[in-house]
Amino acid sequence: MPEEMSLIDVRILEQIQKDASLSTSDLADRVGLSQSPCWRRLQRLKEEGYIRRQVAILDRSKFASNMFIMATLKMATLTEEKRAEFVRKVELSSEILECYTIFGERDIMLKVIAPSLPWYQKFVFDFILKLPGVQDVQSTVTLAEIKHTTEIPVRPNRVM
Repeated sequence: MPEEMSLIDVRILEQIQKDASLSTSDLADRVGLSQSPCWRRLQRLKEEGYIRRQVAILDRSKFASNMFIMATLKMATLTEEKRAEFVRKVELSSEILECYTIFGERDIMLKVIAPSLPWYQKFVFDFILKLPGVQDVQSTVTLAEIKHTTEIPVRPNRVM
């Protein structure tokens, strides 16, 4: 059974969300522990599933694909097999960065990275509309990024 998270665990999670490349020594200094206990806590947090993986976040402005488009899909009722095929195809598409089921008039929301609007139009017709069950696509092109973070709050919610 997982141990309850301590304030030190929370600090470790906050720090590695900011920079997962920190050495255990640097991380220990930032959270107020010596190196060995910090390493043991970090390993426990990984084993308990608090840390799923560690990745590098690339600067998308260095690449051709730097436009985000949010696409919402209206879906037909799918069999289990067709739903699994939809999920598999979405997971295999490197251009679809995120996919969510949503409440409301629409059923699915996709976050797509695209190099241009003509490219995206082709992607809609050649890929999205050919996914199982897709009846309609509505797209919103983002103009500017105001906030982007991969950090999630790990402390109890506090009122602003």
